Amino acid sequence: MTAEARAALDGLDEAAPLDEVARRLDGEVSPALLALAKALVVQAGGLGAVTQAVEGFGGFAQQYEQIEKVSAHHGNFWEVLLYGQIGRDRATMFDLADTLELTATSEDGRVLDALAHAQRHQAARGEYITAFDENGREVDLSFATQNWRRAVLDKARPGQFVRKHFEAMVFTALAEELRTGDVAVVGSEEFADWSKQLLTWEAVQEKLGAYLVEVGLAEEGERAEFDAQFFRRQLEDKLRSAAAAADAGYPDNEGLVIDPETGIPSLKPHRSEGQRASARRLEEEIKARMPERSLMGILARTAYWVEWWQRFGPASGNEPKLTDPFGRYVITVFVKGTNMGPYEAARHIPGVSGHELSYTANRHFSTVLLNEAIADLVNAHAQLDISQAWGDGTAVAADGTHMDTYLDNLLAETSVRYGKPGGIAYHHVSDTYIALFTHFIPCGVWEAVYIIEGLLKNTSEVKPTTVHADTQGQSYPVFALAHLLGFDLMPRIRNWKDSVFYRPSKQTEYEHIDALFGEPGKNVIDWDLIESQFRHLMRVAVSVREGAISSATLLKRLRSGSKKNATYTAFREVGRVIRTVQLLRYLSDAPLRRRVTAATNKVESFNRFSQWIGFGNRGVIAENDPVEQEKAMKFNALLTNTVIFHNALDIAEIVRQLLEEGWTIEPEDLACISPYLTEHINRFGEYSTHELVIQPEAYDPKLDVDFTPLREQDPTAAGFGQAA
Repeated sequence: MTAEARAALDGLDEAAPLDEVARRLDGEVSPALLALAKALVVQAGGLGAVTQAVEGFGGFAQQYEQIEKVSAHHGNFWEVLLYGQIGRDRATMFDLADTLELTATSEDGRVLDALAHAQRHQAARGEYITAFDENGREVDLSFATQNWRRAVLDKARPGQFVRKHFEAMVFTALAEELRTGDVAVVGSEEFADWSKQLLTWEAVQEKLGAYLVEVGLAEEGERAEFDAQFFRRQLEDKLRSAAAAADAGYPDNEGLVIDPETGIPSLKPHRSEGQRASARRLEEEIKARMPERSLMGILARTAYWVEWWQRFGPASGNEPKLTDPFGRYVITVFVKGTNMGPYEAARHIPGVSGHELSYTANRHFSTVLLNEAIADLVNAHAQLDISQAWGDGTAVAADGTHMDTYLDNLLAETSVRYGKPGGIAYHHVSDTYIALFTHFIPCGVWEAVYIIEGLLKNTSEVKPTTVHADTQGQSYPVFALAHLLGFDLMPRIRNWKDSVFYRPSKQTEYEHIDALFGEPGKNVIDWDLIESQFRHLMRVAVSVREGAISSATLLKRLRSGSKKNATYTAFREVGRVIRTVQLLRYLSDAPLRRRVTAATNKVESFNRFSQWIGFGNRGVIAENDPVEQEKAMKFNALLTNTVIFHNALDIAEIVRQLLEEGWTIEPEDLACISPYLTEHINRFGEYSTHELVIQPEAYDPKLDVDFTPLREQDPTAAGFGQAA
């Protein structure tokens, strides 16, 4: 039967249907055999589909090669995969390297030597290139990691480099050194050799004594003896004192618990007691009595009172003057601060055209003048008694919020966090709720580099000494620079369990908190390094204070571990001291933790409030020019500050009314009232300009409430930082 079946099926195409098989066998085949044959055909068809799909991706050989690469990647050997991602940009990277004049900022030029070797073999298309330069010396790869050397060197071909991996390694190392400042671009602003901008030591010596007293690093009588050894002892005493205090206070520290078995620390969450009933009653009464206002009216009244509008004017005296500068400037701030756009606003505001508003914004307003106007409002706000309910101006919180932009401009980036294009409005908000300074920065930058910059550019009379920030503020260089400039940096520390605590010496041990510092004898401060780099630390600090170099530029270069930069290592070591001190304070002081949380909550409330005011164009910044984008943020900050100032005056007036009616106003209750009130403000409709000509009566900054008790207790107990 088998022989007959083979003869009958001889020459049959393997793709023939089952009916043809049955016909040739004259039906003499069992149903089971047909079912088996059908299953085999289906299986063959499935394998054929898989084979066809693999061939569409380059065949099995190419897939086996990719599998081998992925297998290598399992050992964190991602380097062999990088060229596949950047290879398409090879020509562009070589063109840039040929065009830019690159220079090493230290005596270590190994990366630039390797780049020169890659450039000499740019035309090569083979898999390998020689490992020797034109002088017969082997190219030094000691700057590269072990994985990179594994990828670049082939044991079967000594004296040669794997070309594609060598190029990927060189351009990766070059990008890193440009970021850290170990390689500079001649003639560049962003990637210049920042060390060239520092003042000379001779110039620093002339200013150092006064500088140390000004920032609080030395007392008047200590100026002469402040040297490298004095600075070292000062930092060492600070660390030893903080650690000793934390250790001694641990038995009474109900918030901190260190597991005796594992040594793992934990903080007990603080449970808020909530707002007092009297504070809720006062808040409801104030909200009910807040007079109805329009944004245009608020701007006009504050312009009469504070005269911030007089800061603006044409850049050149040759330009024609405006017929009504007061009215035009108030309307322009309203239009730009709400983000409406001049031509859209002209449809709702009688008597002005979009061209006039656009011309005024471009020719009569600059970032410098806007900063001055903002400072005028900050100074006026600081003179109000009501502002004492919220703080004394010595603390500031810094944080950013995402702002939508169009993608076709130099500053916009797609935010990883928000998944859409835009930039970051970075605000420094005083403990009295008002914004001291505002930046507009790209989404991709490290926000912490702007913590110090905003404080240094603040021109108001409010000079905070304590800076709160989110978790991004936990950088060694930022802590170090803040300390050297006289600021007490205390960020909100969410991942403090992952932070490293540093010991003053190898021999130092603590009775209760030793587990925080890790293994005994480890994580020790290098005091000799700090002492040896004293002059350079002082050069950097004084240069930043004098404006010779931007703190943002400096911190961008010191963001992470340059292995060659002595400035980075010195800042890192000082930062380790200061951050350890601040961590110990944070864990030991429950009221301090509440103040930090309250301050950062306050700046987040400001972000929401400013975005509520900037309602135009659905919150999207339409400007594509980075300068105009920065101005847009400052227009919004100016308008927001006018509303905060005016709300504070309205709250104070209502409090005076309540006092006359026999109310007893406790300062702790008044501290719970936020000036970020919006229910009484009209944002939409036809924008009347009649309020521009109504000159208000002088305001009264005084308030018959004693706020002294607020300065003598934990501010959070009185509702510090509460926002509506």
